[in-house]
Amino acid sequence: MRTTLDIPQKLIDEAMKITGAKTKSQLIKDALQGEIDRAKRKRLIAKKGILDLDMDLDILRDRH
Repeated sequence: MRTTLDIPQKLIDEAMKITGAKTKSQLIKDALQGEIDRAKRKRLIAKKGILDLDMDLDILRDRH
């Protein structure tokens, strides 16, 4: 999908230098994926102590 964005060139240059991204497209894809991953981790951490994982590892591992 093509999209036109107004991103400061200095920001793009610095991000490409730091990340080693070869193209602007790859830089943006990696940045978006990183944000998605961080948001998912944050949601999981927020559930700490809330989820009840009542499972028996021996049963899960098929041990008798």
